[in-house]
Amino acid sequence: MEKVQLGLKENWQQFTLLVIINAFVGGMVGLERSILPQIAEVEFAIAAKTAILSFIIVFGIVKAITNYFAGVFANKVGRKNLLTIGWLFGLPVPFILMYAPSWDWIVAANVLLGINQGLAWSSTVVMKIDLVGEKNRGFAMGLNEFAGYLAIAAVAFLTGFIAAEFGLRPYPFILGIALAIGGLFGSIFLIKDTRKHVAAENTLSDVPRLSNIFWETTWKHKNLGSVTQAGLVNNLNDGMAWGIFPILLAIKGFNLEQIGIVTAIYPAVWGLGQLFTGKMADMFNKKMLLFLGMLLQGLALALFYFAESMSHYVVLSALLGWGTAMVYPTFLATVADNTHPEDRANSIGVFRLWRDLGYAIGAILTGLIADALGIEASILTIAGLTIVSALIIAVRMDSGK
Repeated sequence: MEKVQLGLKENWQQFTLLVIINAFVGGMVGLERSILPQIAEVEFAIAAKTAILSFIIVFGIVKAITNYFAGVFANKVGRKNLLTIGWLFGLPVPFILMYAPSWDWIVAANVLLGINQGLAWSSTVVMKIDLVGEKNRGFAMGLNEFAGYLAIAAVAFLTGFIAAEFGLRPYPFILGIALAIGGLFGSIFLIKDTRKHVAAENTLSDVPRLSNIFWETTWKHKNLGSVTQAGLVNNLNDGMAWGIFPILLAIKGFNLEQIGIVTAIYPAVWGLGQLFTGKMADMFNKKMLLFLGMLLQGLALALFYFAESMSHYVVLSALLGWGTAMVYPTFLATVADNTHPEDRANSIGVFRLWRDLGYAIGAILTGLIADALGIEASILTIAGLTIVSALIIAVRMDSGK
C-alpha cells in the first residue's frame, strides 16, 4: 500500500497539474474582464451602470453560493469530482458569449461561469492545501492564486487586443473554448483525489473542531471572522474595478487597447505578486500582511479620483494589485491555520461564500452610486470601505495567527 506523504516536494507533480488547471479556471474570467462592458454599451445599447454590472452581480452571487456547496460536499463527493463537474458547467460559456443575441444570454452565461468558478477554483484551493500540509500553505496558496490571476490578466489583455483588431465578437472568446476543453480533459485524466492526504493530516492536527462552522467562519471566531469580512470587502472593490474601470477609462478617452493594458496590470501584479506574498504569509505575521494589504488597496483606490494620465492609472493599478496580492493567499492560509482538516473544506467554502458575495455587493453598490452621484463618488465610497476593513483587522484579529 502506497504511503501518503504531505508536502510540496513530495506531491510536486499533482501540485503542478493543479496550478495549470487553475490557470485555465482564471482564464475563463479573463475572457470578460476588459470588453464585456463595451459589448453592453455598443452591441446592446445599455447605458445604466447597474444594468451593465448585472453580469458581475449574477456571477458573484452564483459563484458565492457554489463556493459554499463546494465546501459542504467536498468530503462527500470528492474534490476531483467537483472539479470535473465545474468544468462541465464552464464548457458552454465561450460559445454563449460569442453568439448571444441579447444581454440576457450574457447574464445566463455568467450563471454557468459562476458555477464553474465556484466548483473548479474551490476544488483546486482545497486540494493544494490537502497536498502540502501545514509548512507551505501560504506559498501553496500564492502559487494557486498566482496562476489563476495571472491567467485572468493575460486573457484580459489578449481579449482587449483581439477586440481592438478584429471586433468585440466573436474572435476574443475563441480562447475560452481552448481553456474549457483543456480544463475538462485535464481534470478527468490527470488529476487525482486528495482524500487520503486529508486522512493523513487528521492524525497530526491539534486544531480544535469548530462547533458551528458557518457562524464561526462568518464572524464569531476572531481570526476567521476578521478574514471573512476582509475577503468580502476585497472582492467588493474588485467587483467595482471589474465593472467601472473600463467605463471610467472609456469616458477619459482611452481606446480599447489602452483599457486592456490598464485592466490587465491590476490582476497581473495581483497574480505575480502572490509568488512572493504567499511565501511571506509563511514567514511573517499574517495579521500585519492583511492589515497593510487592505490599507494599500483603500489608499490606491482613493487616489484613482485624482488620476488623469495613462501613467497614473498604470501605477495605481499596480499598487492596487500589490495590495490584493498581500492579502489573497494570506486569507486562505489563515483559514487553514485556524481549522481542523475535517472542517477546512467547509470553512473555506463559507469564507469564499462571503468573499465572492463581495462581487455582487460591490457591483450593486457601485452601480447605484455611479448612476446617482457619478463614477468618482462610487470609487471613493469603495475606497473608504476598504480602509475600514483594514482597521477591523487591526483591532479584532489575534496576532498569534
